[in-house]
Amino acid sequence: VLKPFQAIAVTASGTLERFNLSDRDLAIICSSHRGTIEQVRQVFNILWRADVDPTALQCPTPEGKQSPLQYNCSGKHAGMLAVSQQLGYPLNNYLHYNHPVQQLILSKLAELLKNPAEEFIPARDDCGAPTYFMQLRQLAWLYAQLASGVNLDMERILRAMTHHPTMVAGEGEFDTELMRLTQGELVSKSGAEGVQCIGRVGEGMGLAIKVMDGAKRAKYAIAIHVLRQMGWISPSIAENLSETYINLGRYKRLEVAGDLSML
Repeated sequence: VLKPFQAIAVTASGTLERFNLSDRDLAIICSSHRGTIEQVRQVFNILWRADVDPTALQCPTPEGKQSPLQYNCSGKHAGMLAVSQQLGYPLNNYLHYNHPVQQLILSKLAELLKNPAEEFIPARDDCGAPTYFMQLRQLAWLYAQLASGVNLDMERILRAMTHHPTMVAGEGEFDTELMRLTQGELVSKSGAEGVQCIGRVGEGMGLAIKVMDGAKRAKYAIAIHVLRQMGWISPSIAENLSETYINLGRYKRLEVAGDLSML
């Protein structure tokens, strides 16, 4: 869920302008994508424009696939490599905590959260990139700032994500469908282990959800319920999302003996 904020390194460093990257490129940098042909081409486009060989990517190759370009975090990695190229930093160690690009990202997070950088607790994503432990209130605050377009960097990232939702996740994915159905009134980003973050565009409001056991379906059910209760989505959109993401009846070979609902 931190990808939109790691992408600030791209917007703040002049990388977009230097390599003539588009909003679609910026959206895929913020993404957890499905590795479709269209998405992989978008990631490759970033590397091609930045004159970086795809072999420089240090994210894993998905099981059964041929290239790290197909990994769901490859856009983020391509963005980090493009920033390294723009600023003249080495490419081979771009995932080290002390690499200048990672330090730039940390400084931007510290600025947004108004916390000293040395107080952040480092961790690693499954893709190998540095990340940081966050409290739910911190995530909600970050997405409130993203949704409000608090500065030019946030405004550009917000526009990219809401204008190109298919790049952020993919057809049929919760983030893509929520942003599409609300016509960009909400910005949404799923995270691993039951994390979901959403911001209400233009109103400076953010929502962060964490399901303790990491269940995807539970986080979608909670998100839909809370969004409906807060008036962020209409009853028709809530019903549409529920049919897609929490309806047990879509498992055609099962005999459905119950349903899923909020207590």
